[in-house]
This record gives sequence, structure tokens and C-alpha cells, in this order.
Amino acid sequence: MTKDHSRDPCPYSIVNDVGVGFCMGAMGGSVWHGFKGYRNSPRGERFSGSLASIKARAPVLGGNFAVWSGLFNAGDCMIASVRDKEDAWNPIIAGAATGAILAARSGPKVMAISAVFGGAILAVMEGVSAMVTRMSADSYKPQAPQLPEMPAGFQPETAQQQLAALSGSGAGSSSGNTQFATDAAAQHQHQADAAFATPPPAPPKRGLFGLSG
Repeated sequence: MTKDHSRDPCPYSIVNDVGVGFCMGAMGGSVWHGFKGYRNSPRGERFSGSLASIKARAPVLGGNFAVWSGLFNAGDCMIASVRDKEDAWNPIIAGAATGAILAARSGPKVMAISAVFGGAILAVMEGVSAMVTRMSADSYKPQAPQLPEMPAGFQPETAQQQLAALSGSGAGSSSGNTQFATDAAAQHQHQADAAFATPPPAPPKRGLFGLSG
């Protein structure tokens, strides 16, 4: 399997995403449960009620995010090792397996529903990521330079012949002008070849949150 050195290896990516998942869940839970505690508390005790709700529920939500992220990354690493391939199917299968594992205590029917839901979420995320990568690659693609207009009836085969015809068309052109036209044509041809080269796509990021460097 081809190793991607632009991102963390599997054991470190699992630990990294567990920490990121806990932080994101704790911060989101602080905002959500803080608002709920403020709204449900009586007047004069809303700040203390909001703070109590944050301390009681935000760490729980952060732990749920951390467990989901850890299971997902462990499954992603295992599936990539078994399949010996790095593609979009690895996170999709890992997301479905994670959803099924987390719903194992609720019975086979709930496990199947949770697996479909988890795989669908990861499929949407992978599709959006691929679309963003393609759009960003097209936006930074260099444009081909504009070629000079040729006289009527003249059909050269290469850019070198075009510049040579424009700069050395006179009967009394010197050898210095011919050499200059040849060098300019070679440089122009090199720029045209580089302009049509498509930049390589950005490598995918391992992990649910895509923050590992």
C-alpha cells in the first residue's frame, strides 16, 4: 500500500482525532447546554443554572464525540490495512461499522439503521471533500497564453515556427535575429506546455475531522 507522508500515521491519527472530537463536542455542548440552562433557570439564577448545565452535560457530549471519532479512526486504519488501498470507501465502511457498533445494545434492526446512517454521513462528507478539492484545483490551474495573430493564409505547425515567421520574415534577416527568435520560441513553447499541465490533486486527510497534518 502506498504510504502518504503528508498526514499522521494510523496510531497517531486515532489519538489526534479522539482529542479533536472531545474538544469539538465539549465546545458545542457548552454553547447548547449553556443556552438551555439559561432558558430553563428562574430569574436571578440563570447564570448559575447555565454554568451548572454546562458542567453537567458538556463533558458527556465531548466524550460521545471522542468515542465516535476513536472508533471511526480505528476502523479506518484497520480497513485500509486489510484492503491494502487508500480510497473513499475506507471511511464510508468505517462510518457504517462505527454506527453499528455504537447501536449494538439496541438490537440488529437498530444496528442496521445506524450503520446505513453512519455510512451515508461519511459518503456525503467524502463527496463534498472531493468536490471542494476539484474546484480548488481548477481555480489554481494556469491559463494558456495568447498566441500572436498570424497573417492570412499562413498555417504554421508549431509555436516556434510562428515566432520565427514574425521575427525573421524579412529576406535580409541577420543570424542574430534568427537566434533570438529561436530562443524566444523555445521559451514560449516551454511556457505553453507548463500552462496545460494539470496540478496534482491535494492528498486526502486521514480522520473524521481532517485536521491531522
